[in-house]
Amino acid sequence: MQRLIVIILLLLSLTSTRKVEAQSFFTGQEYGFAIGASQYFGDLNDHYGFQYVRPAGGVFARIHLNPYIATRFSANYTKVGYDDAFSSNEYNKKRNLNFRSDVVELAFQTEFNFMRFTTGELHSRFTPYITLGVGAFYYNPYTYYNGVRYNLKDVGTEGQYVGYAGRIYNNFSICFPMGLGVKYWVAPGVNFGCEVVHRLTLTDYLDDVSTTYVDRTLFQAEDPANPPVAYYLQDRSLEKGGDPLGRTGKQRGNSATKDQYMMFMFNLSFQFKTYKCPAYLKEGYFMY
Repeated sequence: MQRLIVIILLLLSLTSTRKVEAQSFFTGQEYGFAIGASQYFGDLNDHYGFQYVRPAGGVFARIHLNPYIATRFSANYTKVGYDDAFSSNEYNKKRNLNFRSDVVELAFQTEFNFMRFTTGELHSRFTPYITLGVGAFYYNPYTYYNGVRYNLKDVGTEGQYVGYAGRIYNNFSICFPMGLGVKYWVAPGVNFGCEVVHRLTLTDYLDDVSTTYVDRTLFQAEDPANPPVAYYLQDRSLEKGGDPLGRTGKQRGNSATKDQYMMFMFNLSFQFKTYKCPAYLKEGYFMY
């Protein structure tokens, strides 16, 4: 009788333990932040230099569809820019253009894990992944001339307001993030990662440079003796002395390609405990 009581108590203990363990899960929603750096590529950086790397940061929410696929919504901010002075090409140095721009981005991405990844599972602790997505971003290129800041779209350096209406551009554009990353949970519910994600865009005006020089006299139409600042900012080779580059119709940028930017980010994110098995884990989950 005593043996039977001991056996029953042991079974009850094991059942209770299994029940407590079975109640310990983490939600399929994950929230975090990211910090890192960015670099622009385009008409002023056509050889993929890294002379103007700037800080980047953002916040995101990740939704696990299953241990191999997740979706992510993110909001990011960075500053991009470049300067012809960084170039090793003598023509670019003579062109003497530069720009800066704040970039605010909203993006939706899908992540595909190479290995099973579930926070808390000892055998699902690390995975590399690829990510693809689509986003929208705001930009507004600017430069300084004689110590004064000018928003280049408003200035109209490519003749937008002197007869070249087809060169007017929007301050919003679409981007397509694509890249590689790794994830690692450092503690149950606490995940760390890093990734390099390149953004292809649908604009060639992130740097305000795209097509050809226009006739400089068009900027002087209203007041030849006191031309607007666009007269000087369209062709900044004038500041270098000698013959100016800006002859009418001569290439100023490369309109055959679109501008791009890249972000290298470290991220830290959190999942919260739940006592109900999340839908994405109901099939074949492993308890830690």
